[in-house]
Amino acid sequence: MNSISIEQLPIGIFDSGVGGLTVYRALHDRLPNERFIYLGDTARVPYGTKSLATVERYAIENSQFLASRGIKMLVVACNTASALALPKIREKIGLDVVGVIGPGGRKAVELTKGDLHARIGVIATEATVASNAYFEAIRRASDTAEVLQSGCPLFVPLAEENWVNEPETFSIAAKYLARMKEFAPDALVLGCTHYPILREVIQRTVGENVMLVDSGEATAEEVARLLMDKGLQNPIEHIGKRTLCDDLDHFYVTDAADRFARVAERFLGTKPSKLEAIEVYGIDELRKS
Repeated sequence: MNSISIEQLPIGIFDSGVGGLTVYRALHDRLPNERFIYLGDTARVPYGTKSLATVERYAIENSQFLASRGIKMLVVACNTASALALPKIREKIGLDVVGVIGPGGRKAVELTKGDLHARIGVIATEATVASNAYFEAIRRASDTAEVLQSGCPLFVPLAEENWVNEPETFSIAAKYLARMKEFAPDALVLGCTHYPILREVIQRTVGENVMLVDSGEATAEEVARLLMDKGLQNPIEHIGKRTLCDDLDHFYVTDAADRFARVAERFLGTKPSKLEAIEVYGIDELRKS
């Protein structure tokens, strides 16, 4: 059996469910020469209502599962796990780990650089807003930016149903974003992996002059830089044009594989070629071993 170099190994991605597919898309678009393994923990979603200890346990189990499949780097696409569990994950798997919150916060500051009185908005789930993780990430990059956060929980089911052009969606967006529009941010962080699906609705609601920051795209930029800095870029070019969800990428879910495939098709325009359901207890056994 031929061994492969670490550079040829795939990048692991996990999320509590389907939202991380937008991060997968951003990574795939940015890094067409890389392969990916994605785990959606659909049996235990949502993470936002769970305790810190539980989120850490789930995140470690997911990370160890992906590490057992042979990856060179891990991307934590889940905002809740990114906010609460990155140090524990790094401690357990010994690989480079990138979350979505730090890159999103830093990108917002970068886009407003030069303005000491920049206004940065953050929209996310209520749990992510309550964690203050985006506020802290922005504050680490700028001690002068004014920050306003707002929870938009109904955006998640609207995105999963692909209700991107429905009047009800625009009405809900108008209610959620009224205070944000009054705040008049220079940049607005889409702090939930589902929200890029509603990008057009959000842009039209807050105004065309507001710069939207997709945390998935910002994360893909940081992963690209890290791969270059570490010398981990895959040197082997794939023959032919890569497509989303092709057979070079492998997807795992812990429940409801059929639903995951349907939502993937809504989000990405195609279903995963390789989609496999695994039992949660199988992940848990890895943690214990």
